[in-house]
Amino acid sequence: MAGSQDMFDAIVMADERFHGEGYQEGYEEGNSLGIIEGRQYGTLHGAKIGSEIGCYQGFAFAWRCLLHSCTTEKDSKKMKALESLIGMIEKFPYDDPTYDKLHEDLDKIRGKFKQLCSLLNVQPDFKISVEGSGLSF
Repeated sequence: MAGSQDMFDAIVMADERFHGEGYQEGYEEGNSLGIIEGRQYGTLHGAKIGSEIGCYQGFAFAWRCLLHSCTTEKDSKKMKALESLIGMIEKFPYDDPTYDKLHEDLDKIRGKFKQLCSLLNVQPDFKISVEGSGLSF
């Protein structure tokens, strides 16, 4: 009777055992795929942000060269905004993805860029959207 009881317990407990094993295998597989997908997502969005900041930086450096010799009061206001944008870009934490205010600082840089474009009376075709951002030429 004891042998048949052990066999009966094994049959009854098989469902619970298989459920536990399936859960563990699924968890490990999901964890592995999650790390891969997270790395791909981070790489893609990090590249987009880097490209956007690079465009702002190139724009700012070009205009700094163009405005370097101008001395009017209007130009000094433009230079002040330009230097502010360059300072914000230089302080941006490129190598710290865990920085709490990364998106907040990026929004401030975007705002300063828009302000500078307004001061310079420049209309760049710069799109900030869900798919990403970029300059079009």
